[in-house]
Amino acid sequence: MNGQINRRDFLGAGAAAAGLTLAFTCAVDLTALAGAAPLAPNVWLTISPDGTITIVSPPAELGQGTSTTLPAVLSDELDADWSMVRLIMPPQWDENKFGNPAWSQKFNTTASLATRGYFKSMRIAGAQARRVLLDAAAQKWGVPVGELATEPSVVVHRGSGRHLSYGDIAAFAKAPLQLPQIADSDLKSPAAFRYIGKLVPRWDVPLKAVGAARYGIDVQVPGMVYAAVLHSPYEGGEPETVDDAGARQVPGIADVVRLPGGVAVVGSTVEATQAAKAKLKVTWRAAPAAELDSERALNDFVAIARDKSRPGVPYWPEGDAVAAMRDAAAVYRSEVYRTRYVYHGQMEPMNATAAVSADGKVAEIWCGTQAPSLLLDDVAHALATDRSKITFHQHLVGGGYGRRGGPQEVAVEAVRIAKAIGKPVKLIWSREDDIKTGKFRPMTAHYIEAGFDADGKLIAWHHRVVAESVRAYRAAGTGTAPLQIDSIVMRGSLLPQYPVPNQLAEHVIQARGARLSSLRGVGVGYNAFAVESFLDEIAKAQNKDPIAFRLALSEGQPRVQTLLRNVAAMSDWQRPRDGTGLGVAVVEKEDTLEAGVAEVSVDRSTGRIKVHNFWVAIDAGLAVQPRNLAMQTEGGIVFGLGHVLREKITIKDGRVQQANFSDYEVPRMSDVPNIEVKVVSTDTPPTGVGENGVPLVAGAVGNAIAALTEIRLRELPFEPDRVRAALGA
Repeated sequence: MNGQINRRDFLGAGAAAAGLTLAFTCAVDLTALAGAAPLAPNVWLTISPDGTITIVSPPAELGQGTSTTLPAVLSDELDADWSMVRLIMPPQWDENKFGNPAWSQKFNTTASLATRGYFKSMRIAGAQARRVLLDAAAQKWGVPVGELATEPSVVVHRGSGRHLSYGDIAAFAKAPLQLPQIADSDLKSPAAFRYIGKLVPRWDVPLKAVGAARYGIDVQVPGMVYAAVLHSPYEGGEPETVDDAGARQVPGIADVVRLPGGVAVVGSTVEATQAAKAKLKVTWRAAPAAELDSERALNDFVAIARDKSRPGVPYWPEGDAVAAMRDAAAVYRSEVYRTRYVYHGQMEPMNATAAVSADGKVAEIWCGTQAPSLLLDDVAHALATDRSKITFHQHLVGGGYGRRGGPQEVAVEAVRIAKAIGKPVKLIWSREDDIKTGKFRPMTAHYIEAGFDADGKLIAWHHRVVAESVRAYRAAGTGTAPLQIDSIVMRGSLLPQYPVPNQLAEHVIQARGARLSSLRGVGVGYNAFAVESFLDEIAKAQNKDPIAFRLALSEGQPRVQTLLRNVAAMSDWQRPRDGTGLGVAVVEKEDTLEAGVAEVSVDRSTGRIKVHNFWVAIDAGLAVQPRNLAMQTEGGIVFGLGHVLREKITIKDGRVQQANFSDYEVPRMSDVPNIEVKVVSTDTPPTGVGENGVPLVAGAVGNAIAALTEIRLRELPFEPDRVRAALGA
């Protein structure tokens, strides 16, 4: 023994010594847990005689806390003792039973649709189970069910004071053949909630705090080997010649396997496979994507944005913006706003472990993904087999931000390699692999026109977005026809937060060959930057206070106005500042509304921007877990701050120029401002939360810089050199 111990072993030993009990069962034998319980009131839960309540929670846990939120929703209607609740992933990935209604019954944890999609189902499941328990107790005691009530995990007979625990009932009760029908009136009123709207401790946090959380990268399978893949530097490149002599000489290397778009090396350790990959000498077949120069392409996008003779694809237009603009009393025209490619930067490297049968038709996959349905489809297609022959083990996801929500290429590569070598294989992409061959948020150019009537009301809005299409890129990979409207790119280009009667947003689609993906915040991230910056420019042109201007624009939208007044009070908006400036932005995404104010300073000698404070008011309907909602918003602001300050991907000759966090700089601790979030909860159903902090940042920070310096920055990121040049330094 060499006397060394890693962080995870140290933390795990510490947890054992402290006597900690951890109850999250995401990566253990789920069917054994579920099968041991004698009472299953419905497919969503089981109750053991010892009182343990095991709840199925299908969405991926990637730090957003949904693994706690949804069981808490069910537990509230069930009237369960939270200390007795345990949770599991679906025992089978049966979409008809457990799929997300908001995703056409697919397993997909993206677009902030997890809580929103499952909320009603979980409430009904909890209420059904509670009714089953009440009926069983009434029959046991021979009393009318109307005389019974529940307390946490206990059924009580009001008249006699008798009580039965849920565990007691589970020991004798049987689930009815026909589940009770639950009407909306049978569900709890908000005043009766025990857990919804309250602080409920998250299941995953203790595991992560002590190093006991199990991610896909932690998987160990008997007989497993490791693999690394050298990918084509550009889309469409296939290995033409492969010189693997140097790679095969690395100790521990067992095989080299050609793949579509890459070459894999297989060996006994991660280190050996990464070293051998570096020694591969591969030439790549030419492809159109090899010609991409992102800087030149972005300049092309700017010219196209201004050229209204180049029509785009309309994105859910309202009214007649062209006619209204023609008749407007005043028309404002923007300069062109620009944004660059952005990388996800998720912490856990992309990975998957796979085992494939000798005939290549049966497979077992271990990984953490946002999209189990897509993974099962992609793997089955790659093996030309039926989905029912794929066994999938979901794990905690060490960061996704959309990167693990699209095509499941890592899992597909893992099964291809496992099939080729006849052994279980763990494939890990290094950070350099993921950046060099990553899939990025598209770069964009924006041109906007706004028309006002004689009374000063905004009556027409025309927003042109020049960008590649994420949906077209994905469709090309599957050989299917793309949807005409790309909501990934265009979301946030219309203005539901402001009642403008005539709106036209159009996507001028360009195909330049970049690998593309949705990313946390999707199109709202850059569209809101252009929208809120331009609105600030109009407010200045009209000599109006930015918040007062938005209050006037949002007349008839009380939710928006409440948020604006809240952030004005939180930031003490009217108080003069010395050396800092304030900027405001309003964003809508997935029916969630946010208003934010940033306070910034600018070092004129270095061009560095410092965000000191960020105040946010958010309305996501009924706040199921308010503190968690606030934390997700805080995380989104930090994530978005990187896109504003430094993060960008550049591509030359089809090759990504960045390699690691040394030249793709994500936010540092020193970048993080004081963040204050006020959650405004309403009695409307919950809406999306996980992405909403991201799009606020660019508009609020850019507007604050303009207020402080009188200089308008129209290109992201706000790099120091660009800031200095704008300031004339």
